[in-house]
Amino acid sequence: MQKNLVVCISAELLDSIFEGANCLYPKETFLLLQGKKIKNEIQISDLVVPPLATYGQGFANIPLHMLPMDFSVVGTVHSHPSGNINPSNLDLNHFFGRILMIVGFPFSSKEDVAVYDSNGEKLRLKISYE
Repeated sequence: MQKNLVVCISAELLDSIFEGANCLYPKETFLLLQGKKIKNEIQISDLVVPPLATYGQGFANIPLHMLPMDFSVVGTVHSHPSGNINPSNLDLNHFFGRILMIVGFPFSSKEDVAVYDSNGEKLRLKISYE
């Protein structure tokens, strides 16, 4: 993946992710990220709740065979109720799409979110407040 890749998301969409994570806390949450890649930017435009997802304490599981054939999915986002926003080996081994976003407790500010590529390298996150 490109080292200078930037992931862009609106503050409103990020707040929706935080709100969902807070609602399920202390369970993990899991969502698909829709968007597009334009040059060195991945622009996240929407969230998709995966069908038949299971949420628990310390895990979130989705049946991959139930996911829609949707080429606008650029990655996933899930929560870490522990507050640790670093990807685990399990996170990286089950990577889906171009990016992995992790939000950590208390799910309230830009310090509670990080984005990674498939190698576990942290990417720059740009939040728009428009």
